[in-house]
Amino acid sequence: MLTIWGRLNSHNVKKVVWAAVEADLQWERHDIGGQFGYTPEYLAMNPNRLVPTIQDGDFTLWESNAILRYIADQYGRHLWSGTPTARAWTDRWLDWQFQFADAQREAFLQLVRVPEAERDAAKIEKGAQATSKMMAILDDVLSRQAWLSGKDFGIGDIPMGTYTHTWLTLGLDRIEAPHVRAWYERLKDRPGFEYVTIPLT
Repeated sequence: MLTIWGRLNSHNVKKVVWAAVEADLQWERHDIGGQFGYTPEYLAMNPNRLVPTIQDGDFTLWESNAILRYIADQYGRHLWSGTPTARAWTDRWLDWQFQFADAQREAFLQLVRVPEAERDAAKIEKGAQATSKMMAILDDVLSRQAWLSGKDFGIGDIPMGTYTHTWLTLGLDRIEAPHVRAWYERLKDRPGFEYVTIPLT
């Protein structure tokens, strides 16, 4: 039984839960972080005051995309298989997602965490422009292949799939990105994607 520690209104927890479902794992989850706070026991496992953390038997791991790689290696090789070059092609999107998260963060905070009357329009616009530039890159890649992981769905699709849902639902001004939208529609049929749609508040 895989134990996942973290609140489900966190992007990074959503990614791990989605991966656990895709790998057909038995798992349980405990709320921690955000409105639930952090216990001393949790901080002994993960001193960063961040979520998620997993426990798999006597093995404990934090950092969401490291957890994705672990789940794929240990339980879901169909999610990250092939030659070293094929795996590296997939792996780059796990790192690229962190750049996208940075680009979207201020706009996300303004639109989700800040009361409407207090929002900074300049920060929202900056985030809209930065994320649209990055989505243009994603759209170009997806014009030539069905999945970020290559010809088949894999863990390379999970991080940006999670953040793309937010990008499409935040209310930002954004580019059309038709190939991103078509990929997103395919993602909606994946097992576990329903956890991605849980509200972030």
